[in-house]
Amino acid sequence: MPTDALINVNGESVQTLEILFLTTIMMILPSMVVMMTSFTRYIVVFSFLRTAMGTQQTPPNMVLIGMALILTLFTMTPTLNAVNEEAFQPYQAEEITQEEFFERAQEPLKRFMLSETQIRTVELYCNMSGTPVPATEEEAQDLSLAIIVPSFVTTELKRAFEIGFLLYIPFVLIDMIVASTLMSMGMIMLPPAMISTPFKLLLFILLDGWQLLFSTLVRGFGLG
Repeated sequence: MPTDALINVNGESVQTLEILFLTTIMMILPSMVVMMTSFTRYIVVFSFLRTAMGTQQTPPNMVLIGMALILTLFTMTPTLNAVNEEAFQPYQAEEITQEEFFERAQEPLKRFMLSETQIRTVELYCNMSGTPVPATEEEAQDLSLAIIVPSFVTTELKRAFEIGFLLYIPFVLIDMIVASTLMSMGMIMLPPAMISTPFKLLLFILLDGWQLLFSTLVRGFGLG
């Protein structure tokens, strides 16, 4: 191996390409977390919930992002374990090359994304890119990430908006009841949100809202 392809790290020679590979992975990791995992559905639903309850910045963005990341890690654990067993461990043992590592690491991620993606969405992006529409799951697995990822994100956004709509319904009903009651009492100068927010919080607490929401979202990915 040419010596100019090696650099010294803590007394050990490391391939320059390996350093570049790890640096690239670290740079695109945030985008991968957002676009190729369950993170999108979680964070969008949490944002809808906060808006529907009318609690302004409570919980704060940092808490919502933290909750979404923890639930994403919980949801993606089986997929990450598959990547570790099928790709990372053989690569670390120098049984496969970097190219084979990339190919093997994609397979579990593709399986996860395709399992959560609507067929018609995959067909849409296949038609737009001029790619033949897969007829079977095996053929879909051979599609490139350039088609699978946008198909997955589109489906996730749709499902997140559907859940957000369902979350809005009970809170909108509370707003309507409170507003109608205040108008009938002639208290038109009193902001309805000031009265409805405590009732929204009470309803959410009585229903054990966080546990119900978390369990529903996680089960939506086939866990539990």
